[in-house]
Amino acid sequence: MQGSLDHPDTGHLIDFRNITVTRGGKKILDSVSLQIGVGENVAIIGPNGSGKSSLIKTITREYRPLVNSPGVACRIMGKERWDIFDLQDLLGIVSGDLQHEYTRDICGYEAVLSGFFSSIGIYKNHRVTYEMKCIVQTVMEFLEISHLQDKSISQMSTGEARRILIARALVHDPLALVLDEPANSLDLHSFHKFREVMRRIAAAGKSIILVTHNLQDIIPEIERVILFKDGKIFMDGPKKEILTSSNLSLLFGLQVEVQNTGGYYRAWC
Repeated sequence: MQGSLDHPDTGHLIDFRNITVTRGGKKILDSVSLQIGVGENVAIIGPNGSGKSSLIKTITREYRPLVNSPGVACRIMGKERWDIFDLQDLLGIVSGDLQHEYTRDICGYEAVLSGFFSSIGIYKNHRVTYEMKCIVQTVMEFLEISHLQDKSISQMSTGEARRILIARALVHDPLALVLDEPANSLDLHSFHKFREVMRRIAAAGKSIILVTHNLQDIIPEIERVILFKDGKIFMDGPKKEILTSSNLSLLFGLQVEVQNTGGYYRAWC
């Protein structure tokens, strides 16, 4: 999976400085400064309402930060301004909201192909090229989901549909895959397959930005963890230093025990 987009030459994929975002008169991100390097794999963890999903929506330009504060910067690959379609080429997004959109009778192949057009399905005005078709086949083979190309998403399991949406996000060969609570509603088998897919993507050289509240989602290739609380970065650092019982207890406001087994973490109360 070789890169085809001419990305600006910079060491930072994300470079946010003093970012504040408000919705309905309430601060949902409060003076957040964050840098994520190209090729870096990061997990963003926090309780519901902590601001982690709002951060992702700011990265994807769905939310806009206040700009009347000193020292504010909101750069992606060194640029302040992005055309939304160019940004979609740079960042592959997979979220629960996106999966809810794919409840129509669309086959797996068409769903993956629609990633080229940022649409829900393929329409008559879409010009599908031979190169696009080849890329779809390559990505589906890479994720081992070729057998799903003729199956309707409405008949797929949650795990199958999630892998289809990951393939959809990868057709542009983005620098980073952004996963917002990606393992919700997965059974044990689907969850195991999902983690295997994430590891395969990381091994292919893609950055993974994982947003979750579940430590079990974190694969060994993710080495940096950012804890979010009340719209602010609570802690940020190497995984082994951040994912401790004391830190997670402070984050969630209750006694949490953390265990690391073979590079995989789990937590319980």
